[in-house]
Amino acid sequence: MNFGKRYISLQTAIIIFVVVVVIAALSATGILLVNVTADNIEMHQAEKAMGIAQTVSEVPLVKESLDENERSEEVQLFTNKIRHDTNLLFIVVMDMDGIRKTHPNADIIGKPFVGGDETRALKGEQYTSIAEGTLGPSLRAFKPVFNDAGQQIGAVSVGISLETVKDTVSKSRYIIYAGMGVGILLGIIGAISLARRINRILFGLEPYKIASLLEERNAMLESVREGIIAVNPEHTIVVANKEAVRIFRKAGLPLNPVGKKVDEYLPVSRLIRILQSDRAEYDQESDINGLPILVNRVPVKVNGQTVGAISTFRDKSELSSLAEQLTGVRTYADALRAQTHEFMNILHVITGMLHIKEYAGLEKYLRKQTKLFQAETGCVSNIVKDPVIAGFLLSKGSYARENQVKLRYRANTPLPSSADPNTAHHMITIVGNLIENAFDAVKDNIEKQVSVSFHYDGASCAITVKDNGKGIAGEIRDHIFQKGESTKGSEKGFGLYNVMQSVRSLDGTIAFESDDIIGTSFIVKFPYKEEENDFD
Repeated sequence: MNFGKRYISLQTAIIIFVVVVVIAALSATGILLVNVTADNIEMHQAEKAMGIAQTVSEVPLVKESLDENERSEEVQLFTNKIRHDTNLLFIVVMDMDGIRKTHPNADIIGKPFVGGDETRALKGEQYTSIAEGTLGPSLRAFKPVFNDAGQQIGAVSVGISLETVKDTVSKSRYIIYAGMGVGILLGIIGAISLARRINRILFGLEPYKIASLLEERNAMLESVREGIIAVNPEHTIVVANKEAVRIFRKAGLPLNPVGKKVDEYLPVSRLIRILQSDRAEYDQESDINGLPILVNRVPVKVNGQTVGAISTFRDKSELSSLAEQLTGVRTYADALRAQTHEFMNILHVITGMLHIKEYAGLEKYLRKQTKLFQAETGCVSNIVKDPVIAGFLLSKGSYARENQVKLRYRANTPLPSSADPNTAHHMITIVGNLIENAFDAVKDNIEKQVSVSFHYDGASCAITVKDNGKGIAGEIRDHIFQKGESTKGSEKGFGLYNVMQSVRSLDGTIAFESDDIIGTSFIVKFPYKEEENDFD
């Protein structure tokens, strides 16, 4: 929180706010309560005075004294006793002329009542008033006195000192103020406790830091290439980034999944099972309305308790394309390494012959290498016209010579460049992996033979890769194109899987024949459109 350019912590702001609210509320309540209490005390004192006045007015001794003008001393003693017992300022019994018959000060008995507020009582009314008499300001209650015949014969006035009323009000006010003070103290303690608890819940972060973290979190969610969704314990989707929405749109699902039940919106998510089993799942294959995806599912835990689940996923076709590209790069690298190794061997031979000054032999050697290179280049150039594929096949020839493998290329007609630039990439993936497998199959043979044939009919292309190796083991033939399926070890089994992905990308087919004696042949067929050439 900030005021101008100065910042105060959230904890301090909460304490100040709660304390101000508590003080304001208790102050307003206290003021109202003091006023109401003062009014109630005055009313109670007035009712007390009126009750005593009414009681005195009904006493036969008082009536008899006023009616017969006798026994005044007895009435004086009677009223003084009541006055002392009830802590009153005075009890005055007066006749119809306002002459006092009783008074705390005996010297003024027989004299007129002072205050000027007795007139209405002598006319038959009962009421209370505030006036100042011989004993000072007082709250007074007046009650007419009637004889048995119903004729008014005088009045009774009962007075309570205003100082007594004020003292009673002050005592009540002090009690209220003390209660307000205790309430404010408890409010301050509660505000500090609340602020500290909120601060712990927020890990000591200030609001602007939380806002910054939220913005950074959203930015990170939207920047990743994986789709991300998260669900809470009620199975409701609470997070879905842009990539997730894009994949959902691609799969034909409605937009804006946030707030929907995951089992209704995305039944294949299996996030409910993650919440129940509390176990993570990684690199799982799934599909959304036929769209293949690769998924990770992880439970979210806070303080050891599962509070939700997160799923990250990506379009499997995009990952397959990336894997194919990486495989192609690896194939290129292996081919270049073999070619570089062969070239280095040639350079070593040349350097050695120059060192021993065997110039005639060097000339003969160079002519032989040149003739061999021209023969290979001419052979490959007559088979494929695409320079990328041609260069790749030449590099494989170098790799074959390095490993003492007889590699032969054949074609019914020169294969023109493809109209689709991606076709060359897929062909390199297919041919490269099949040749690698063929090399591996013949590595233990005395005579190692591998052949690659291209057949082009103007609309489609067929590629046959054949070896004279030991053949494919019978137990894996039915699922040889599955990812990870291999007899070479745990880190293998991706070559033929990538071949199958490229064949599918070309809308082609692949088949194979394998025998323990004659070896293995792979036949790949796919549509092939020749690149159109423009001539001026």
